[in-house]
Amino acid sequence: MLAGLLFLIPATFFVVGVVRDRRRLSNAVWLGVSLVMLMLSLAEAGRDNPVVSLPLLLAFMLALLGLLLLPLALLANGVVMLRREGRSLGNLLSLLAGLALLGEMVYFAWGILQPNDWIRGSAIGLFLVSAYIAFLFVSLLLYSVVYGRTGRRHGFDGIVVLGAGLIGDRVPKLLANRLDRAIRLYWREREAGREPVIVVTGGQGADEQVSEAFAMRQYLLERDVPDADVVMEDQATTTEENLRYSKALLAERGLHGRVVAVTNNYHVFRTAVLSRNQGLRLQVIGAPTAWYFVPSAFLREFVALLVRNPVVHGLACAVLMAGGLALTQIS
Repeated sequence: MLAGLLFLIPATFFVVGVVRDRRRLSNAVWLGVSLVMLMLSLAEAGRDNPVVSLPLLLAFMLALLGLLLLPLALLANGVVMLRREGRSLGNLLSLLAGLALLGEMVYFAWGILQPNDWIRGSAIGLFLVSAYIAFLFVSLLLYSVVYGRTGRRHGFDGIVVLGAGLIGDRVPKLLANRLDRAIRLYWREREAGREPVIVVTGGQGADEQVSEAFAMRQYLLERDVPDADVVMEDQATTTEENLRYSKALLAERGLHGRVVAVTNNYHVFRTAVLSRNQGLRLQVIGAPTAWYFVPSAFLREFVALLVRNPVVHGLACAVLMAGGLALTQIS
């Protein structure tokens, strides 16, 4: 009974949060807590019911197997990233995460068996910290998928394409995917009788021959998007500036209707959170990304979200601790 109530409370907060604003970072935390409490509720209900306990046991074993294989998967992805994308801190993230996770597992397995209380305690503490980070990561990953697959997909007056790095003056595949998605949106809106404007946004990096916006504009014009419907914003250097400057350009043209931002799928939810933090009302839609690029890219998104939104730590900690204390009362 209590376990079921502990599921209904965070689930209610999750539903209310989504209804009020899908871009709330706290929605991801409430989703994660709801799933944890649901699993605990099912475990409680399945004590004497094999119909419930057997599928739950199978799910637990699969999750445990996935956890054990995760470090190896991250290490393999890290090697692929280095080979295909070159050496940089961002490209090393999955490799470093795999090494850290593997090291933590080895230390926990060794430390928990040691007679020294300090070593055993540090192994348990490190495990708890890792479990907490894993909880936040999975919660954000799941909600990012939910956010990216729901919401409005048509009826836009403005389409903002966020810039990404160029190769000299050439649009790379990652950025081309965003532009191709924007082109499809544009022609779909035109076929529906609307007259959308595409804003290409991105400044010029130190290793780039032209601004990202200029290269993006040329890409669109070469694919028959009318010049009059393409607006350049070539000053932004961050996602926050991409959104803010683009919204201002649309307002200058008298466009105050629905706006959609197009980025890659791994970047969708953080873009949505940033737009909410700036008080901008817009939808965010994702474009495809090469499979090998997603793990490292989402790890970057995860770190950026937590660094910029530390309140999520307190919320998650408080809710999980309250739930854990309550569950100790279940006999």
